[in-house]
Amino acid sequence: MADDRTETSSQVSSQGDHGSVDSGFVSPSSSTAHLPAVSLTPAHLNHLNKQLESMDPMDILRFCKVFFPGLYQSTAFGLTGLVTIDMLSKIDAESKNPQPIDLIFLDTLYHFQETYDLVERVKERYNVRVHVFKPADVETTQEFENLYGEKLYENSSELYDWIAKVEPLQRAYSELKVAAVLTGRRRSQGGQRGDIPVIELDEERGIIKINPLVNWSFAQVKAYIDEHKVPYNALLDKGYKSVGDWHSTVPVAEGEDERAGRWKGQDKTECGIHNKQSRYAKWLEQTARQQRGQQEVPAA
Repeated sequence: MADDRTETSSQVSSQGDHGSVDSGFVSPSSSTAHLPAVSLTPAHLNHLNKQLESMDPMDILRFCKVFFPGLYQSTAFGLTGLVTIDMLSKIDAESKNPQPIDLIFLDTLYHFQETYDLVERVKERYNVRVHVFKPADVETTQEFENLYGEKLYENSSELYDWIAKVEPLQRAYSELKVAAVLTGRRRSQGGQRGDIPVIELDEERGIIKINPLVNWSFAQVKAYIDEHKVPYNALLDKGYKSVGDWHSTVPVAEGEDERAGRWKGQDKTECGIHNKQSRYAKWLEQTARQQRGQQEVPAA
């Protein structure tokens, strides 16, 4: 998938070389090693959210392009992210000096082929740069499974999320010097997303998160896709509404929540990148203590 519009990164130390429990970051070169590029007081953040709450997503995006330095879009090429990409292209077309927003794509190595095909179609349609970040030190699914074993996503889902998603994203933030990031989260998706604001501060990562389509419903998103003929994942025509890894995504039944097909049957609604970093740092620390304890137990 690599070409002149794609940048792939697999640099960083192994996941076992993790940092403090508080930070949740794996190395001193991570994005908490320096102050955030944008600092907003709670009062300022509240003021911005009050002003942006009733604004159209296009106007929110126009504002964010002017206001935030180091702005990127993190996307798995779901419908909401695709709408954002299309809107940004239209905003650039209005300008005599367009400044496209680069994309960050986490290649877990377990995406559907339809997702990889969509990435190529988006790059061709919008001429946008895609920075691809994979799990550290591996390039293929086979290399990943040689290192961590088969079905890590089943045998240790927390470890899988850390290696395949959380660590690559924080590496992306660090290497690209990301200050603010556009996401595809919407309140209508439910779960932990039910009351998110337009702009929020991820204090652990030192990142401003912006949810430009936070107020839109799935129907509004799909209507925009259809009206503007935005390329989308072929799986949506097969009953999928939210597409992640092939091993944890199934079609959605009539009347189900649009993210009901993600981790179906599991007590889980997020893949990790929108969870607190300290959750994974504490888990890693606990795992390390358990391993040390087992090593110290004398043989019978």
